[in-house]
Amino acid sequence: MSHTPSGDAQHRAITAIRETGFAWTPADQFKQLIAQSLNEWASFAASWNNLSVDTYMADGGRYRRRRFAAFDISSQSIERKPHQPHYQSRDYNPLNGGIERWFDPITDSAASNPIMQACLRACCSLFDGLTPAKTRPESWHVETHQFRIEAKAGQTAQPTPEGLHRDGVDWVLVLLIARENIAEGVTTIYDTNKQLIGSFTLTSPLDAAFVDDSRVYHGVTAVQPLDPTRPAYRDVLVVTFRRP
Repeated sequence: MSHTPSGDAQHRAITAIRETGFAWTPADQFKQLIAQSLNEWASFAASWNNLSVDTYMADGGRYRRRRFAAFDISSQSIERKPHQPHYQSRDYNPLNGGIERWFDPITDSAASNPIMQACLRACCSLFDGLTPAKTRPESWHVETHQFRIEAKAGQTAQPTPEGLHRDGVDWVLVLLIARENIAEGVTTIYDTNKQLIGSFTLTSPLDAAFVDDSRVYHGVTAVQPLDPTRPAYRDVLVVTFRRP
């Protein structure tokens, strides 16, 4: 039986995640997964220009901007939930966890953008396929985060200020939206014994990483501007799936 291109990309990702707990998926493969025209890409990426400063940073940093939204997602439907706080226990986020963090909501236009919707459908298909039927929920609690990390000369800008971590969910997607005038930002993957098992850098828009949060830790090294006289930032979409 022949496979469609999207089927090939999904099979590749599923195989890698089952074997190692993560999959680095370059942009050409991710485009196959979403099987979506990129006509709306410019407006989707531009929505990262309208993020609010994250004021909950316990390190005192003001280098992270973000918006947040929660969804109920199944193979049949994507339904946005009423706006709610983002919460992580200190077991998973010792820096910023332990409190309800209320972020500005992702705008309706960004949430309904065909690319966002395609990303959510692709994640659901992939993560359903990775979850045994006996533990697969009828629908997933899904949280989506738009992040911008701004790098300025002489300042430390941390994409993962909590350091090497797990998110306390089942599955994670990290999707690169833009990388402007940025050095470093290397993604590292460690097993549960904190042994390094993979590292890579998301460099092109739609480069992606999928993570089995129960099996691996992940982190991203600090970013710096290549040219300190110009704006420098790293934009990502983070999507987490967990059983309700």
